[in-house]
Amino acid sequence: MGDIPVRLLSVGTALPGPPVDTAALATAFGMNQVWRQWVDTFIGTRTRHLAVDLSTGERRESLADLGERAAAQALARAGVSAEDVDVVVFGTATPDTLMPATVNVVADRLRIDGVPTFQLQSGCSGAVQTFDVAASLLSIGRYRTALVIGGDVIAKHYDVKADLTALPPDELVNYVLFGDGAGAAVLAVGDHPEAPVLRSVLTRLSGLGRAPGQTLRWYGLADRDGGEAPASEDYKAIEEHVPVLAEETADELLDDLGWDRSEVGYLLPPQLSVAMTAKITERLAFPAAEEVSCVADTGNNGNALLFFQLDRLLPAMARPSRAIAVAIESSKWIRSGLALERV
Repeated sequence: MGDIPVRLLSVGTALPGPPVDTAALATAFGMNQVWRQWVDTFIGTRTRHLAVDLSTGERRESLADLGERAAAQALARAGVSAEDVDVVVFGTATPDTLMPATVNVVADRLRIDGVPTFQLQSGCSGAVQTFDVAASLLSIGRYRTALVIGGDVIAKHYDVKADLTALPPDELVNYVLFGDGAGAAVLAVGDHPEAPVLRSVLTRLSGLGRAPGQTLRWYGLADRDGGEAPASEDYKAIEEHVPVLAEETADELLDDLGWDRSEVGYLLPPQLSVAMTAKITERLAFPAAEEVSCVADTGNNGNALLFFQLDRLLPAMARPSRAIAVAIESSKWIRSGLALERV
């Protein structure tokens, strides 16, 4: 980070609709008890929230709707008005439209104008990347207050009439792994001694020569009938690579800061699924850290995940204490993380 300390003032979150448990998902798609048991055993997610009605395919909320709610909550909790915001950064893999950018739709709804806005196209690491961009600008004294937002609406890619029994595993997993949601945070410099300090942010592209672990296609008129699935996932590659990348990220953050693993009180691990999170947390081996996870209740809602973890962390974070968060993007393999300290 730069010379000026950047602090995390607040977090806001938003989920669409009521929670959908695995039994309801199985009923909607006509799946049997064996399938439900597979989800419980190998995924572990209890509930997820979806922005579409599974019975009709009708959209309940857009990404802009969720982003607006999360951002408004974050601003209110920080006691910051729209006029105080100097820069807005949004991270998502699933914008509502290619143009206008969802970040600008949300800014307009919040009555934010006359400031720089950035939209970052990325998977789960996009949330950390919003912190990286905003904090870099704040820490050199260019701005004082930043609004960062992250979220995804995966369910808009669902075919609610699909016969899931006929789908290959790389497509089927998307129906059970993911949920929808958005989160936001207010970052600021200045006199905010009660707020945690953002000590470090790390983002690294790590996909050289490595095939994508996930593909999400946006069809135009020329290619929408080409036969390729809207979303596909190489879950075996993700199982193999994500724990290794997560460990590399945590080690690099600790080395850069000169922190020992035993000094970290809170760990926010990658949130691919309940089962994967447990494996990664064990591998990361922070002996004194309390795990802060949300995926069992929210599903994997992409760029919203970090904000839901931070929303759980902030009220519980002791003084003094240190926290490490890690997020891995598996499409072209980006490893990312951040470190917070309350002093």
